[in-house]
Amino acid sequence: MNANQTIRNLPRTRSLTINKLIKLGVDTFQDLLNYYPSRYNDYSLISPVAQLRIEQLATIKVQVVSAKTHLTRSGKRMQQFEVEDASGKITAVAFNQPYLLRIFKPGSLLSISGVCQLIGTGKVFTVQDYEVLNTLEQPTTHTGRLVPVYSETSGLSSKTIREKIKYVLSEIIVSESLPKEIMMYNRLINCTSAYQQIHFPDNFERLHQAQQRLAFEELFMLQLSSALLKKQRQSNVVDQPIILNQKHVNLLKDFINNLPFKLTSAQQQAWEIIKSDLSKKQPMNRLLQGDVGSGKTVVAALAAYLLFLNNQKTAIMAPTEILAQQHFATIKDLFKGCIKTPKIILQTGSLKQLKPKIKYDIIIGTQALLTEKLNLKNFGGVVIDEQHRFGVKQRAMLSDKTKNPHLLTMTATPIPRTIALTLFSDLDISIINEMPFGRIPIKSYLVPLSKRQAGYEWITKQISEKKAQVFVICPLVEESQVETNISIKAAEKEYILLQKVFPKFKVSLIHGKKSSKEKQTTMTDFVNRKIDILVSTSLVEVGVDAPGATIMIIEGAERFGLAQLHQLRGRIGRNSVQSYCFLYTENTDQKIQERLSYFVKNTNGLALAEYDLKNRGTGELFGQKQHGQSGLKIASLFDLRMIETTKRAVEYFITQSLQIKQYPEMKKQIDKIQAGFVSQRD
Repeated sequence: MNANQTIRNLPRTRSLTINKLIKLGVDTFQDLLNYYPSRYNDYSLISPVAQLRIEQLATIKVQVVSAKTHLTRSGKRMQQFEVEDASGKITAVAFNQPYLLRIFKPGSLLSISGVCQLIGTGKVFTVQDYEVLNTLEQPTTHTGRLVPVYSETSGLSSKTIREKIKYVLSEIIVSESLPKEIMMYNRLINCTSAYQQIHFPDNFERLHQAQQRLAFEELFMLQLSSALLKKQRQSNVVDQPIILNQKHVNLLKDFINNLPFKLTSAQQQAWEIIKSDLSKKQPMNRLLQGDVGSGKTVVAALAAYLLFLNNQKTAIMAPTEILAQQHFATIKDLFKGCIKTPKIILQTGSLKQLKPKIKYDIIIGTQALLTEKLNLKNFGGVVIDEQHRFGVKQRAMLSDKTKNPHLLTMTATPIPRTIALTLFSDLDISIINEMPFGRIPIKSYLVPLSKRQAGYEWITKQISEKKAQVFVICPLVEESQVETNISIKAAEKEYILLQKVFPKFKVSLIHGKKSSKEKQTTMTDFVNRKIDILVSTSLVEVGVDAPGATIMIIEGAERFGLAQLHQLRGRIGRNSVQSYCFLYTENTDQKIQERLSYFVKNTNGLALAEYDLKNRGTGELFGQKQHGQSGLKIASLFDLRMIETTKRAVEYFITQSLQIKQYPEMKKQIDKIQAGFVSQRD
């Protein structure tokens, strides 16, 4: 039987159940096998009734003697069942489950899992799970073993999921996806055994073997997909190789010397690597990571300048208009005073369509560049800022419109090593791990509710005496990457409140639904100190840059991942004045308080990202609530040992010139991953 057939072919299954499975993302039999348990109940101890011990979790195989309902003093209806085996009798009890009277009929044979407890002077057995038997020797599915528990949706129980998976395992033949030599070297069980043991483990040792095998396969496929993409890209060549002659060296040196600041050693190192990349015949495909304010833009400008000196154009794309405008202004300023200056233009969705005859060397814009009648095939380089904010469709359009350009992507999101080895392993990575000279570390505080008013009074004094400017960040109300009317109303409510709290100061509001002109006017006024306090939704944080801002308030701080909070915090402290970041939350949950306390004590972005990766998953790193962004269902991106093991296996596969077409199931998985590879970074 074919594992890829639709789930609708499950026999004896109601359409309602089918629809519930589809809602869980289960469309085929294979999807059902890949719907792994979230945990297990250990019902493996099968005990005679006479040997049950108090508070012991166990399974008994018994016959029902009698059944009745008893009303307790607290008003609960307790179902009581006298059951027995060859060793003795016991009362099994359940609460407010009257339907059990139709199942636990006198004479019925049952396997019951639960806990033996002492009530009054006698033992009772509290029912947790059960199943009806034909004989007491019958093998069990839901009791008497390690029983899988699945993430459920309303109306679809783990028991139903178990039964459907059991049927699929009994009917289909699972094709092996890994080469035998890789399985043998890494001591992996075959995939048929892995699926059987992950869903119906014989014991914990066999369960661990199944988890190791399936986790290995997930990471191997992910890294192999990436390695094959990288290998394919390395076989490409650029149309016009970059030449770096002495004249170019002198002009680049002139550009660097004219900068209003000195490059940090990390910036210099990143530039040297990128310069080397640009000199090769193979197109560059590099990710440049650095905290907000670390100076990624000037490194990108250097790359664009070298391309310009070779008569090649560069497109720089930002995820929002406000960030594109910021890049345009910043990069134009960087080239002031240069002996040879490129022509730089801005093109965003709100501007008129670009005229074909306009000449330029560097074009800066949003993803609107992809929809313009712009021939990117003639470009030598493309720079994408905050790559994960571009959608799959936009990246596909970029691929269609370009012809082997040098590609530099930039992100302020810290990339833990395990993420770099998996989700980003097709990219070369450079990290700018130091801030510009003269920056003072930001002081951060988690403000208790009792001190909110005192905080407002302190801010009033800072604005009055030191002319401080303040960012107030409001979170998205819903778990979404799109600003909704509810989220905007929440920001507007905060804006109205702060106007009352700070009546003597100019308070303004900015959010994603405002027009580009309104946002630009507001930001210009803020930069020019015409605004004292700027209330903003979190979605515009990527483009908000005001060097004079020294105070940030983050409302609903518990709604953000630590990497997000770190990026927000990086919007202040852009000068030599002491800056402050205040986290406000009304949630007193201990884990949330611990997480936010960890943030205020740490300024290392990578450490914060590692913390959230370990505790909350990859979704938090990229500002999204949907976990599973990595596409991994059982493997962990925190398991460095497993990641390095699968990396060596991938290197073996590549160096031994093993052909993927020899492994149909592997090819099927690789094709699926590569088809949506970029979506794993969205």
